[in-house]
Amino acid sequence: MIRILGLIAALFCAAPAIAQPLPANLDKPNAIVVDTTKGRIVFKLRTDLAPQHAERIKQLAREGYYNNVPFHRVMDGFMAQTGDGQNFNGTGGSKYPNLKAEFSSVPFTRGIVGMARRGDSVDTANSQFFFMFADAPSLNRQYTVIGEVVSGMDVVDKLKKAPAGSRSGEVTDPDKMVKVQVASDVK
Repeated sequence: MIRILGLIAALFCAAPAIAQPLPANLDKPNAIVVDTTKGRIVFKLRTDLAPQHAERIKQLAREGYYNNVPFHRVMDGFMAQTGDGQNFNGTGGSKYPNLKAEFSSVPFTRGIVGMARRGDSVDTANSQFFFMFADAPSLNRQYTVIGEVVSGMDVVDKLKKAPAGSRSGEVTDPDKMVKVQVASDVK
């Protein structure tokens, strides 16, 4: 009985995000819909800048890898990172090999989606990505730009953030990506 009530509650909470229409003129095969515990985020993939990374995000979304994955690192005024469907804490990656960097001249500004990587190792992007809260010129040509938010920056802004002064940006009881889909697969 408790499980049934939990399922009903989950469906009730997800319904507003699922019911939202997708933005007009969206290239659905190259866009990602992220239904979170705070609402819906839609971002277009920049296949022109990072075709390998865009393909990886679509592949993992279609496999359900990103479903129920937390925003494990969220730093106010900087970025919100997610995508560790292996360990759920920022230490894991997918079963696929790491990707070679696909740097571009597109600057890291508010709403840009970038691919995370391990430390200073350039060619270690795998499954994790981040949403920019604000401009961060220090990331330009250092990380791969994979997309841009076209709807839902207000949702990104609502994500639970790490305590002020936290150097790691780790979040206790973080918000999650409930369901992640390629836009053309949304029913």
